[in-house]
Parts: sequence; structure tokens; C-alpha cells
Amino acid sequence: MVAISHAVRFILNDEEIALTDVAADATLLDYLRLTKRLRGSKEGCAEGDCGACTVLVGRLMGDEIIYDSVTACIRFVGSLHGTHVVTVEHLAAKDGTLHPVQQAMVDHHGSQCGFCTPGFVMSLYGLWMRDPNPTQPAIEKALQGNLCRCTGYAPIIRAAKAISSYGAPEADPLRAERIALKARITALNDGSRVEIGDSIIIPASLDDFATVYEVNPKATIVAGSTDVGLWVTKFMRDISPVIFIGNLQELKRIAENDSELRYYAGVSYSEAMPTLTTYFPQLAELWDRIAGEQIRNMGTIGGNIANGSPIGDTPPPLIALGAKLHLRRGEHRREIKLEDYFLAYGKQDRQPGEFVESVTIPHLPAGEQFATYKISKRREEDISALCGAFRVFVNDTGTVGMVRIAFGGMAATPKRAKAVEAALVGKPWTLDTIDAAIAAFAEDYQPISDMRASAEYRFTVAQNLLRRFFLETTGQGTRLTREVA
Repeated sequence: MVAISHAVRFILNDEEIALTDVAADATLLDYLRLTKRLRGSKEGCAEGDCGACTVLVGRLMGDEIIYDSVTACIRFVGSLHGTHVVTVEHLAAKDGTLHPVQQAMVDHHGSQCGFCTPGFVMSLYGLWMRDPNPTQPAIEKALQGNLCRCTGYAPIIRAAKAISSYGAPEADPLRAERIALKARITALNDGSRVEIGDSIIIPASLDDFATVYEVNPKATIVAGSTDVGLWVTKFMRDISPVIFIGNLQELKRIAENDSELRYYAGVSYSEAMPTLTTYFPQLAELWDRIAGEQIRNMGTIGGNIANGSPIGDTPPPLIALGAKLHLRRGEHRREIKLEDYFLAYGKQDRQPGEFVESVTIPHLPAGEQFATYKISKRREEDISALCGAFRVFVNDTGTVGMVRIAFGGMAATPKRAKAVEAALVGKPWTLDTIDAAIAAFAEDYQPISDMRASAEYRFTVAQNLLRRFFLETTGQGTRLTREVA
């Protein structure tokens, strides 16, 4: 029998919070600014893109509290149970002495209007805790999700490089506090299910989640809220009741064996990257271009698949790699090919009360070549106009023995280019074969025009990406380090 409590409990800076009356769609940013009067965190875009609302959220992982930078504007209060939230107000000492990150920003003139500064400070603090002497590429990556319109990034980067000259992370004034917080956060995660009226359920375990979702199949599942958050802030949708699952460590598992890699649905993009890029280094560039650091810390692989978006970045490469999806409803589990999960726009092969539990990705067999290309208006922090994934095996005679091609942004769902594949298999891997197969794109895709790209543009680029893949796999083209679209 699962114990039930009726309060969302977390630690905000150094204050323990217990909320027994909180709406399912209440955002952390509104709670900070309107309820707690902590107004250092700013509202800029209300969609997680500008970073002005960046805070750190720490969760106990093993014997350590791991802190991630997140955007408070699309993070729901109900997802904070059992965490430590750190805002910019908590960094300076009681006597007004600035934290090393803040002092570096002051001394290196990293702020003008100041609107974005708290977000930059929190992103840099998160980076400094992980890496006291980061390289410039590491700094730029940590700041992908922070927008500056007046100072420019050069002085901010100089400040980031100088932080450790004000003191090592071991001397961080907040370090002792984090050590002392372990016991308090452990106590908050007491194994109870949290229920707040009819609007919020926070399951106690993965099995408990399966139980409550089977009983409440119309509930909204929220893991990282990078998609659902915008349902609230941009579309004013009612998402209640909500089942928050970001606290479930069982959904954070990563399993490896000799034949495949398995991610449970709650693994974030950031958590997945080390193992994913070890087995599939071809995905490193794509992964770094998925949103910004804060969104990668929040968004999950399972969520990107489950929502069925036709322009999600992960389904095309996973489909090309032959990934399988593991679905669960109560105690019943089933396995399907990932490509079969997407039925039509807004419709997936998922029954009421059934959820994505994990995805397995077979290792790339020796001799096969693989690449993924994301095309967007901005290199970083932008949604795809289209995303194409290509995988090919060319036998010793130079003939195509196997090919898999998948696109997002070209149809109502992520979709394989089966007609193009058929036009390639059994043919010599030559440019003449590629040019002949190009015509088959019209059988596979009828893209639409929207704010991201026109149908003609998408169609032309998709064809050119096949040519690019051919040139790169045959050594006739140089691997581009930047997408041009």
C-alpha cells in the first residue's frame, strides 16, 4: 500500500516549502515573482528560449545533489517535489559580498541593462560547479539558452573564464549548505505518493505511475515540461489533472549491453549525451543543437517521442537506427518499432492509460555509415525546418545492401523514405544512382509550407541532403561543421 501525502515539498534557497494548494499549471517563475517576491528571475519569452528566468534545480542522485540550470517560466511548481531550487538572490552573502560568479560579471563588464544578467549568472554558476576551468566552447555551450541583446557575449565569456580567480568551487560559500541539504532532501523524498486535490499526482514509483495512469488515462503526463509548458504559457490550455513523473529515478535509467542501448523515458537530453555519443558519435552535433542547455537539462527522450511531434529532433535518427519502443499499461508491456508508433498527425499507437517506458537503440553494425542533419533558421536554439537521418551499408562490390532514410518536418509524422530506399537498394552507390533515386522523394513526401519553411524549400533540401550524405560517405565532400540553410 502506497503512503499518500498532500503537499508538494521542496527547498527554495534555504527555506523549506510545503504547498498543499497549488494549481497544476502554476509555473515556478510566477511562484518566485508573484508569491515569494523574488524578482531577480525575469520573464522574457515565456517559452524557455531566452534564459532570463534561469534558476538551478538540484535533485539527489545517489550520494550527491546534482544541479541543472532550467528555465523557470515553463517549469511547473508541481515538478519540484523533493528538490532544491536556487535563485540568483541566494548567491550573495548576507553582508552583501558578491558570489565569485557575480563579482566576475561586474569586473568584466558583463552587464548593461541587466535584464538578462541573473539568468547568465545562474547558467555560469551551474557550469562553474561542474567545471571550474571551462574552455570557451564549454562556456558557449552553457550559454546557448541565454539571450543577450545589449552587452554582447565577449565580456560575459571573459567573466566566465575568470570566475575561478575569485575562488575555487571548493571554497564556494554555498558548498557547505549543499552538503547539509542532503539529509533534508532525502527526508522530502520519503516514498509517498503526492496528491493535491484532483489536479496533481506525483507517483511514488514507476509501478505506482503505471497504476495511477491506468486509472486516470486522460491525465497529462509531465516529465520535463518543455512541450507542455508552452501549452500553458502560449496557448492557455487547461492541463489538469497532471501526473508529474520527473521525480522517478526508475525512469532515469540507462542500460547498455553488447547489442543495444536502452534509455528509459525520463532520461534527459543532457543525461543521455555521454553514452549516446559514445556509441553514435555522429549524433554529437545534432544533440548540441537541440535547444539550449536549460532545455536539454529538462527535456526527455521519452517525451520527445511520446508527444508525436512531426518535427521532433530525436525520432528521425532513432528510426534510421531501427529503434524499438517499449510501451506499458498497468502491468502489461509491449514492444513496437519506433517508426510504427507514429500513425497520423496528433495520433500515435498508444492506448488509453499506456505510456512510453523506454526505447532501445541497436548498435550500428560494423561497415555501416550513418549521419543526421538538422536544418533550421538559426544554428542553435531553434526548431527544425526539417531533420534528415541516413544510414547505409555498401557491400564489397559497391552495391547498396541496406539503406534507411527518415525525415522529420516532411510529413504529418516522422516518416521513412521507403520509395527512395527502394530506389537505392541493389544499385551501385554512385552519384548517378542518387540522382535517379531523387525522383522517388515525391512518392514519400508532400511537405507543407509554414512559418519555418516552404514546401518547395523542404523538398529541395531533403533531396540535397541525400546528395550530401553520399558525398560524405564516399569522401567526395568535406563534413560541414555548420549547417547552411
